[in-house]
Amino acid sequence: MKPAYERVEFGDDCSVRVYHRRLPRIPFEWHHHPEYELTLTLNSHGKRYIGDSIADYVDEDLVLVPPNLPHTWASNRSIDPASPQVAIVIWFGGDWARRLADVCPEYAPLRNLLRRAACGLAFSPEVGAALHAQADRLLSNAPRERLAVALNVLCTLAEAPGEPLASPTAFSDRTEGPSGHEPERINRVLSMIDLRFAEPLRLSELCEAANVSERSLARYFEQHIGESVGRYIARVRIGHACRMLAHTSTPVSVVAARSGFPNVANFNRQFKALKELTPAAYRKQFAAGDIVETNASPRINERSPSLQRNPRLPKSIA
Repeated sequence: MKPAYERVEFGDDCSVRVYHRRLPRIPFEWHHHPEYELTLTLNSHGKRYIGDSIADYVDEDLVLVPPNLPHTWASNRSIDPASPQVAIVIWFGGDWARRLADVCPEYAPLRNLLRRAACGLAFSPEVGAALHAQADRLLSNAPRERLAVALNVLCTLAEAPGEPLASPTAFSDRTEGPSGHEPERINRVLSMIDLRFAEPLRLSELCEAANVSERSLARYFEQHIGESVGRYIARVRIGHACRMLAHTSTPVSVVAARSGFPNVANFNRQFKALKELTPAAYRKQFAAGDIVETNASPRINERSPSLQRNPRLPKSIA
């Protein structure tokens, strides 16, 4: 079974991504991504699959998964049936962690952690319980507090006993995505969109950047991003507009133009469809303190769209 490629979205103001997942059961979702993943599983017991390692897990299971190693958890039963199963996930980049260790001696233990995590690491229930005790701070609405807790946790884990999980043979095919070079092609398109979102973008230009047909590009986006090309571009543009509305007094018409919407009426319509507010109402509520996060940074209880089972979205480019 080929693993799905998950694109983890960090947002513009976060160097680690914390995800708070609550659901009645944990489905089998065999997937991988280029980030390290630390997962604490609560009120759940079932099977854990990390590379070629298959094992039972119980409450406060804590595992560190290295980049691109396929993995999933699966459980049909909660320990307390009246409460949801919970997964608290921390995603972070290996290059980011190494650079941090290079410039800050206080975080030198991160190098040791990355070396030890090469095959995945399962930590003891006591270590899982210690992380559980810090869950409230780790799930804070403040990105800076989440970062501080996450760094402290990772440095602590660098010295904590851990059981290697996957065998080295599980690594032979994990350097590419499940469909050859598709993630690399998608990343080229995403980079072009990020650089040129305020300009008119033709689908043919994006296809040329990825060296694929329009049909293939649409399929890649649905598979790896979880939405259509047009919907993704609209989210990037609206995210930029949110930041301008929140942090500047620029007129709405200028915000629209600088975000890639030459038509103000179309901007208002798309903004309201995505944010459920008009741009003016969004600015007013943000100024009043009612909105603390923009679309540019995923909320901690929102998963990246690539593994969500969303209804098929229109493929027209915005």
